Amino acid sequence: MKKILAIESSCDETAAAVVADGRSVLSNIISSQIARHKLFGGVVPEIASRKHIEKINQVVSAALDEAGMTLTQVDAVAVTKGPGLVGALLVGVSFAKALAFAAGKPLIGVNHIEGHIAANYISNPRLEPPFLCLVVSGGHTHLVRVADYGVYEVLGRTLDDAAGEAFDKVARAIGLGYPGGPKIEALAKLGNPKAIPFPRAKISGSALDFSFSGLKSAVLNYMNGAHMRKERIVEADLAASFQQAVIDVLVGNLMKAAAESDTKCIALAGGVTANQTLRTAVEQACVSAGYTFYCPEPLLCTDNAAMIGAAAYTSWQKGQLSDWSLNADPALQLGAI
Repeated sequence: MKKILAIESSCDETAAAVVADGRSVLSNIISSQIARHKLFGGVVPEIASRKHIEKINQVVSAALDEAGMTLTQVDAVAVTKGPGLVGALLVGVSFAKALAFAAGKPLIGVNHIEGHIAANYISNPRLEPPFLCLVVSGGHTHLVRVADYGVYEVLGRTLDDAAGEAFDKVARAIGLGYPGGPKIEALAKLGNPKAIPFPRAKISGSALDFSFSGLKSAVLNYMNGAHMRKERIVEADLAASFQQAVIDVLVGNLMKAAAESDTKCIALAGGVTANQTLRTAVEQACVSAGYTFYCPEPLLCTDNAAMIGAAAYTSWQKGQLSDWSLNADPALQLGAI
């Protein structure tokens, strides 16, 4: 059994986990900064970096303790190398390099998006490539064909705002605060998703790409117009209609890609896929089309280190280890080594 100590610090969660053979989680510790960043309506990169410095040693120690292990008993150290906030990434990368060097352990740099995809292997141990994966988070919206372990083909991506980013911006406009995704989802349950006909973007020549900036602008224009006309805005209807517009585009592109693919397996990944309305919509679409549906449990959808350990195991098996020149790459693309 190969045990990997994994570290994640790409945004505002300081996380560490011990994962065995890429699928068995022995510990998974997450220190969230949501309460701190809520005061500013979103993540402040400098504050995030400082909190990572304060918490990372505690979190790693807690992960080892929960797993009932010492550093000498782990077989390798893995860390998120990108994409993400450069300062936040540097804290994790620097700590992991020092830890691996001092303990004489192999070092494995992991792509954060690949980690989100690999979370599916933890929740669904029987899942194996090939499959399609829709990755939806605050910073990323990707439609990916997972051809094999560590082998990815990006079929579509957002050309502007990520879906999670659009949720946060619309929540801020309504006055719901941060984080926007869960607040929009909760409010949407009280509203009518057909109340306001917001646009569903289709991109000429890029059938599987996404665009959410126009939808975000449509929401703002609707609100400004209502204020000018002194009309009452039913915020629950607004949230439900916006959320449904996002889901329709995500599900539509995913099903379009599935129809053109040779695989009958579909998976979700990323923080936004903790949204139960989205999960239900994708699952229902998969059932109707005869596809097998996979999705990590909600805790593994959001940023965590267990998913980094799962992805690192695949890299280790392929001999894709990092040397001491490993550095943070805030713009790292999926598939880049």
